[in-house]
Amino acid sequence: MTQRNDPCWCGSSKKFKNCHWPEKPFDLLAYAKKHHILLKTPLQIEGIRKASKLAAFILDILCQEAKAGVTTDHLNSIAVRLHKEHGAIAAPLGYGEPPFPKSICTSINEVICHGIPGPRALQEGDIINIDVTSIVDGYYGDCSRMVMIGDVSEERRRVTEVSYECLMRSIAILKPGLPIKTIGDVISDYAESHNCSVVHQFIGHGVGVEFHEEPQIMHSRNKDKTLLLPGMTFTIEPMINAGKAEAIVDTSDSWTARTIDGLASAQWEHTILITESGHEILT
Repeated sequence: MTQRNDPCWCGSSKKFKNCHWPEKPFDLLAYAKKHHILLKTPLQIEGIRKASKLAAFILDILCQEAKAGVTTDHLNSIAVRLHKEHGAIAAPLGYGEPPFPKSICTSINEVICHGIPGPRALQEGDIINIDVTSIVDGYYGDCSRMVMIGDVSEERRRVTEVSYECLMRSIAILKPGLPIKTIGDVISDYAESHNCSVVHQFIGHGVGVEFHEEPQIMHSRNKDKTLLLPGMTFTIEPMINAGKAEAIVDTSDSWTARTIDGLASAQWEHTILITESGHEILT
C-alpha cells in the first residue's frame, strides 16, 4: 500500500502526500488482483528481459535475410536454427487450435497478422511483417517488425511508416497510473490523421510468464480505464490498414488474417515493462 512519502502511484514523480493524498491510499496488489494483472517480480523481469533480448536478436537476423527471392519458409528455417542454438523455444509452433504449424509469423502485403511461412518467395515491392516470440527458461519475449522489399508503392510505404510511428508514440506516453485506453487514443489519432485505420479484432496483451496474459491492450479507441502499474509487462502491436479496419480470417488455415478490401496492412511490436517512473522497451 502506498505510504505518504512514497512516489505517487499515478507516476507524477511527486511524493504521494503531495499529489493524490488524502485520497484513499492506492493498494497496488489489490488493484492488480482485481484486474487479473500479474505484477512481475525482479526475478521474473530478468527472465522476461533475457527472452525479449533473444527474440529481438533473432528478429534482427530475419529482417536482414528478408530479401527478394527468399521464401518465408527459409526465414522460418533460420528461426528454427537460431532458437535451437540458443536453447530456446519458438512460442508460435504448435500454439492454439488448430496448432500453428510454424515457428514465426510472416505476414505479407494485405495480410494483417498470423501469416504462415511457406514456399512463397518475397518479391520487389512487397512489405512483410516478421513476428518472433521466444521462450527462454519458461519466460516469453515477443516482437515484430516490418521490412520493405526494394521499392514499394506509396500505399505500402505509408502504412509501414504510420504503423511504426503509432507504436513509438504510444510507447512514449507509458508510465504508472496511465489508463490503458490512452494507448488506443494515441494510436487512433495518428493513424486517422494519415488516412489509415486501426484493426480492432486483434490486440496487444500481457506477456512474460505466459504467451498471453491480462491485460488486453486495445489499439483502437476504447473505454478501458484500467491503470498501468509498475511490474506490468505487455505488448503493444498496432495493426494499421491503408483502407478499412476489418479483418477476415482464411478458412483454409484458420490463422491468416487479411484486410477485407485487399489493401496493405502493417504492424510493429515491442514487449514493454512498466517501471516505477516510466517504462522500458524490453525488445
